[in-house]
Amino acid sequence: MAGKIDLTSLQLFVAVCECRSIAQAAELQNITASAISKRITQLEQVVGTPLLVRMNSGVAPTNEGVRLLDHARNILYDLELIERDVGTNARSLRGWLRVFSNRSANAEFVTAAVTSFLTDAKHRHIDIQVEEMTSHEVIAGVKNGIATLGVCWAEIDIAGVEWRPSRRETLSAVVAVDHPLANRERIAFSETLDYEQVGITSGGPVTNQLRRESVRAGKLLRYRVVAPTFDAMIRVVASGLALAIMPSEIARRYARGSRITVIPLTDPWRERQFAVCCRSRRALPKPAAELFEHLAAVSVSTEP
Repeated sequence: MAGKIDLTSLQLFVAVCECRSIAQAAELQNITASAISKRITQLEQVVGTPLLVRMNSGVAPTNEGVRLLDHARNILYDLELIERDVGTNARSLRGWLRVFSNRSANAEFVTAAVTSFLTDAKHRHIDIQVEEMTSHEVIAGVKNGIATLGVCWAEIDIAGVEWRPSRRETLSAVVAVDHPLANRERIAFSETLDYEQVGITSGGPVTNQLRRESVRAGKLLRYRVVAPTFDAMIRVVASGLALAIMPSEIARRYARGSRITVIPLTDPWRERQFAVCCRSRRALPKPAAELFEHLAAVSVSTEP
C-alpha cells in the first residue's frame, strides 16, 4: 500500500458517505467539490480499490468503502475522546449517530428510548438524528453505511446485517365509543371487514398483511380514508366515519383523550417483532454499541 491515510481525508470521506453527495458534503465542510474528489481519489490510490460508486442520485460507498467508513468513524470518535479527555485546551467535540427506523417503531418507542439514552450524563456529548424510513429502506441504509443503526420489522429480509430482537407490537381494532363493535372485549380481524376502515399512507407490511387476510376471509377491505399519520387515523375513527387496525400501544395512548375504544385482535398474526440492526456489532463505536443495546433492551409491549 503506497502512501498514508490522513485524518482530513477520512473526515471528508465520512461526510460524503453520510450526505450521499460530494456537492452537499463540500457545502457542509466549506470546501470545494473538486478538492473533496481529489481527496477521495488519493484515498482510493492508497487503499488500492474504489471506495465510491456514482449513481444518478449521488454516490454510495462500495463494499470496501463501507468497511473503511466503519473504521473511519471509530478513528474519528477515538480522536474526539483523546482531545476531550486528554487535551487541556481541546475544543468541545461531539459524537453523532444516525438511526433509521420505521414509522411504528418511531411512534412506539424509538424516540422515547433515544431520549432516555441521551439523558444519561455520560452521553452528554452525543447527538442523534432519527429518520423515518420503511423497513426495507432501514436495511438498505444500514448495509450501505448511511445509518449507524436501524430499527425495522424482524420478519423482512435482513440478511447482510447483524440484528437483535427488540420490542414486540400487537395490533388492535380501534372504533368510536358509539360504534356497533365498541362493547367487544376482543375481535377477529375478519369481523371488522363488515365495516369501512381508515388506513395509513405507505402502510407497508402491516397493510399488506391486512389485505392478505381479507382475501383469506373472502371479504373486501374497504378504506374509506387513507390518512398520513396515526394521529389523523384516530381523528377519523373518533368521528365515527371508519374503524382502524393499528398498533395497540399507540391506540391506547390516544384513547386517553379521545372518544375511541381499543379492542385487541384475536388473530395469531396480531403480534409482530421489531429488530435493531447494524452492519457489524464489533465495529460499532462505543456510544453506538451502547445505543444498540439500549434499543434492544426496550421492554416488551403487553396487551391489556
